[in-house]
Amino acid sequence: MKLTLPSGPFKAYLFDCDGTIVDSMPLHYVAWKTALGEWGCAFDEQLFYAWGGLPVAEIISTLNERQGLQMPVEAVAERKEALYYEMLPQLQAVPEVLEHIVLSHGQVPFAVVSGSTRDSVTASLEALQLLDRFETLVCAGDYSRSKPDPEPFLLAASRLGVAPEDCLVFEDTVMGIEAATAAGMASVKVLQPWERKSQG
Repeated sequence: MKLTLPSGPFKAYLFDCDGTIVDSMPLHYVAWKTALGEWGCAFDEQLFYAWGGLPVAEIISTLNERQGLQMPVEAVAERKEALYYEMLPQLQAVPEVLEHIVLSHGQVPFAVVSGSTRDSVTASLEALQLLDRFETLVCAGDYSRSKPDPEPFLLAASRLGVAPEDCLVFEDTVMGIEAATAAGMASVKVLQPWERKSQG
């Protein structure tokens, strides 16, 4: 699967992390199912993918409200992250995105813009020896409004000193693409794991 990029030139590339740079969504889902299952909380796989890009704490709080549960947000978040870290040795990059990181590194600055925690993003990128490719990481806690709000992408552009219209966003979720569009940025959609299988 080749990614077709919109015509540039672009002065910066902004990448979502999970499901975009790293093929981590299946691993994250296993971690979620285990951590939430310990509290009798259901988390449908389609909903998990629809909520891709939302901060961990936000997901737990929303599930609490929807299912009338009182899971301790911080404890469940820590448990979920710990389970994900245990699976990091299985982690692989998304090949079509890795290709652009390798080709364009050093030509334009890169940023990661993620709903995951800084620790999780750092661990994922270190596992694939990609962390040093990125000038800045914008993670959960760095902004007050998460995707689909444009704030995370606008923060990354400002940290890189590049105008929003000169940035290209790589994203795997509808929410992420909406955030990029709201920020006035061009974007390229990375296929979800099941979409890649059906086209592979």
